[in-house]
Amino acid sequence: MSRILIRNANVVNEGSTFCADILVAHGRIERIAGIIDQQCAAVEIDARGQWLLPGMIDDQVHFREPGAPHKGSIHSESRAAVAGGITSFMDMPNTHPATLSLDALADKKRRAARSSVANFAFHFGVSKDNLDVVAALDPREVAGVKVFMGASTGDMLVDDPNVLERLFGCVPTILLAHCEHTPSILANEARLRELHGEAIGPQFHPVIRDAEACYRSSSLAVELARRFDTRLHVLHLTSARELALFEPGPLAGKRITAEVCAHHLLFDERDYASLGNLIKCNPAIKARTDRDALRQALLCDRLDVIGTDHAPHTLEEKSRPYAQAPSGLPLVQHALPALLELVADGILPLTRLVQKTSHAVAGLFGIQDRGYVREGYWADLVLVEALAHARPVLLDPLLSHCQWTPFQNHVFRHRISTTLVSGQLAWHQGRLVEGCQGLPLSFRK
Repeated sequence: MSRILIRNANVVNEGSTFCADILVAHGRIERIAGIIDQQCAAVEIDARGQWLLPGMIDDQVHFREPGAPHKGSIHSESRAAVAGGITSFMDMPNTHPATLSLDALADKKRRAARSSVANFAFHFGVSKDNLDVVAALDPREVAGVKVFMGASTGDMLVDDPNVLERLFGCVPTILLAHCEHTPSILANEARLRELHGEAIGPQFHPVIRDAEACYRSSSLAVELARRFDTRLHVLHLTSARELALFEPGPLAGKRITAEVCAHHLLFDERDYASLGNLIKCNPAIKARTDRDALRQALLCDRLDVIGTDHAPHTLEEKSRPYAQAPSGLPLVQHALPALLELVADGILPLTRLVQKTSHAVAGLFGIQDRGYVREGYWADLVLVEALAHARPVLLDPLLSHCQWTPFQNHVFRHRISTTLVSGQLAWHQGRLVEGCQGLPLSFRK
């Protein structure tokens, strides 16, 4: 790992912004100072006028490996991630095969160790048949345990009350929940089919997967977590109604937390008219009032972290009729530039964005030596440049294997100029730097 000196950066870290030089050596931040007189750095970067942030830690991605190479792989999607300012990711268990056994978990770790450009970790999955394995997990070997308490595919849907009670009572680490109430969703869909027949389009997605379906499931998850004192993290909140289930305030001491995803902060139901199935996702993008409530909830710390839920599908799959089109969209390549639009519009302070994408994620999952710009910490760093002229996304080469983005016609006012992963250049001056290898995340649990 080369010695890298970053000069004249505007460092954004732990609620403040200051100008400093950063010296990186042996993969870690060796020194932070106003001026560093260093003659032996192999690489020197003048960051004058740029922000230096801790890299985004994405707590929820679906990189499709193993099982769906036509959609994406750890290699392809991690390359897209570093271009978007993500230096570490946590991959979800609903692959093929699903991550429901220790062998499947070990296989994923081996794959990432060979091919991931970003740092990596994996969530373990839950089915009605593997609770003994879940209960015996070493918390240091997984990022968390994921339960689908709503519509899912395969054998990962867990909606039996007895199984859920046992899970909430025995899980040895943080439990992540996808919360949607399947009977409500099916009833909504049946009602719409009676009215419209087969002419249901993507504009009906937030009606089928409505706020009530989300609330019924998330409120159950919160009730179970309180009863069993479970460390619960509810994923991708989408509705204003659900926010009342979560306490505002600092992360420290919370046993029940919540995530919001980039697309639920940036899109709303009006966008179905132009994007259709391209923004079909579960849970659904909902009303503008829901989007605005989610944004406000970041300011009072009712929502604790921001993730992407990156879930690529091919354009051919997304072009099918609404009922046959899969849910999910690719987001990692434009994650930070898209979120920085909230900063540019004065909706979210930059320090708060850094807290929600880096500091809080590291704290929530107990990640060792990452998520901050601190001496001795791993050098997971991102340089962000404010553009004199907004850049159309369509000019960017797409790195996700699926080769499309919901941001195709957007323009962004910032770009990622450099990404360092564990002290290695991964992205620099608009290009991937070959040879970067991400490291497994380590957890304090």
